[in-house]
Amino acid sequence: MALFPARCLKMLTSVAALFTAALTLTPAAAVAQPSLVIIVRHGEKQPTPANDPSLSEAGVARAHALDSALAHLSPSTIVVSATKRTPETAAVVAKRVGVTPTVIPLQGPHVKNVADAVMKASGVVLVVGHSNTVPAIVNALGGPKLPDICDASYASMFTVVPARDGKPAQVLRSSYGKADAVGADQCPGMTAR
Repeated sequence: MALFPARCLKMLTSVAALFTAALTLTPAAAVAQPSLVIIVRHGEKQPTPANDPSLSEAGVARAHALDSALAHLSPSTIVVSATKRTPETAAVVAKRVGVTPTVIPLQGPHVKNVADAVMKASGVVLVVGHSNTVPAIVNALGGPKLPDICDASYASMFTVVPARDGKPAQVLRSSYGKADAVGADQCPGMTAR
């Protein structure tokens, strides 16, 4: 029996290629911007209160799964929004690496402010966002324009090696933790966060 399913092995190979690309930076470039950015949506949330719910049990489990997925990385910067569920999702990683998250309010040019904070950091950066901000943050860091993430979808992880030296950003979409339910990626008319 194989240790990894073929799709996992392919994903690990792709992640290894991104890490190799990130590690081949010149020292001056490494100081000027992050070498690697991990972007995820917050974990599953409680149904109430509607305006600022905490994580559900499944969301807490996802926060632990995020730490497991990043076990071999030590983010030097963690960026979250000013809602309960994003710092709660980042809490396990933040505690392990001893980093206090940078909080960016949702008001104003949130995506631009997150991208600016990320690009001022060095090393590995973790960003925990929302269904409608994660794709925009990927795009703001030089990745492709992506649709919003469906409300029932929580498992996506975007690994970004930012653009530099005239080379485009490299983006890998993978998943972590419990897989999303079948159909969780089909959300016509979605307005969820």
